[in-house]
Amino acid sequence: MLIRSMLLLSISVSNAGAQKLAITEGVVDDQVFQRDETGLAAIVLAGSAANLNSKAIEIRVSGKHGALPGLDWTASGKVVMNKWTAKVDVPTGGPYQIEVRSGAVAAASVHNVLVGDLWVLAGQSNMEGVGNLTNVQPPNGLVHSFNQADNWVLAEEPLHSLADAADRVHWRKNSAGQLERYEGQRLMEWVAARKKGAGLGLPFANEMVRRTQVPIGLVPCAHGGTSMDQWSPLLLGQAGDSLYGATIRRIRLLGGKVRGVLWYQGESDASPKAAPAFQKKFQDLVAAFRKDLEQPDLPFYYVQIGRHISSSNQESWNEVQDAQRRAETQLARSGMAPAVDLALDDGIHVGTQELKRLARRMSNLACKDLFPKVEECATVKQGPRPVNAKLGGSTIRVTFATVNGRMRSPGRISGFSIHDAGGTAVPLIYRAEFDGSSSVVLYVGNKLPEGATLRYGAGKDPYCNIVDQRDMALPVFGPLPIEQ
Repeated sequence: MLIRSMLLLSISVSNAGAQKLAITEGVVDDQVFQRDETGLAAIVLAGSAANLNSKAIEIRVSGKHGALPGLDWTASGKVVMNKWTAKVDVPTGGPYQIEVRSGAVAAASVHNVLVGDLWVLAGQSNMEGVGNLTNVQPPNGLVHSFNQADNWVLAEEPLHSLADAADRVHWRKNSAGQLERYEGQRLMEWVAARKKGAGLGLPFANEMVRRTQVPIGLVPCAHGGTSMDQWSPLLLGQAGDSLYGATIRRIRLLGGKVRGVLWYQGESDASPKAAPAFQKKFQDLVAAFRKDLEQPDLPFYYVQIGRHISSSNQESWNEVQDAQRRAETQLARSGMAPAVDLALDDGIHVGTQELKRLARRMSNLACKDLFPKVEECATVKQGPRPVNAKLGGSTIRVTFATVNGRMRSPGRISGFSIHDAGGTAVPLIYRAEFDGSSSVVLYVGNKLPEGATLRYGAGKDPYCNIVDQRDMALPVFGPLPIEQ
């Protein structure tokens, strides 16, 4: 792994051994800067300048076709007491080379700098990425990652590396039960032995770049097996000893603003004790991110947890899933991508190839909200969402909203079930078919029990197969009252 310091880069050129200019802060190779609403990033550089007091500092920003208009050796600062600072406004795009000089003394500074959008990756293992490291998403020169060791690098799978993270909260315990950061030979052996680690962050970023041509910087912060309590904003003061504190620290290190957050978590809260409180804790977390980053409209896109090959806590699993569905209707600038129909690479983790599908679903959500002028984004809807279920004779018509085109399924429609007032499944559906673009008709063989409800995706390992024409899946829902 290539390790580079985020805080110190000193590439200097001397003039007769007397005058020296160096860059020490503000930008490093491969760094991605969050652009503002005008499409610019205000980059502030700083450094040392021996024997150059009072001289002007000039900056040149170059792309593949040479210096950018208006940024060819532009006076941007001045040396004072052997130190200098300079500011330059750089437009969306890249990769750029930024050079600094003072008179005849120049310091070729940094390369492969991008200006675009920063996306935080947070949550537990399915966001950390546990897909098999085979046929993974290839890297893209316009997608970089601020890895967990706090270094900017080209984004490659696996994005997350807890063992050598800068923050203690991610470290593993050694044989003595003490937290320890992997380094040197031990780290190299651990990295070489990894067989899993593919996630949805890189395919999401690549898809967004394909659609918008805006560079992306990913900020991986997820940690497998973690609960909402471990992500509590109340632990902000613990900084790198807490998940939320570590994430905010990293964002602030990058300038304090990001384009949005991608979140995948909930499996660890699917228990009788934690599930009832899940929705409030989740919505409180979103509110905290927006408050602490001073971005009240911060986009927050998340995944509804999918399948788990387990017989425990079935109702709690569905309770978390439906809480996630309801939260989408109450959180502004948010969106949910279902995962219940996706194949796994083990008993609980979405597989590498299916993560690419899930990433496209997440990019659809972000695209429709943030890039409405892009043709491919302008017509995207969030995907089918249940409106109501009405009994009419021997059929139940289930109506959906926000469908992209028509709903479809590979083979026989599957995933619906009817339950009595106590929640027990009652086998009544003998046929299901699509009717028009936004309805499913369920044929029932007998009279419904009193207080009957409809569910889709009941249990932890259902077979669900409904998507729309943009491959946006129908989420797990229920219990939904059946109107009679």
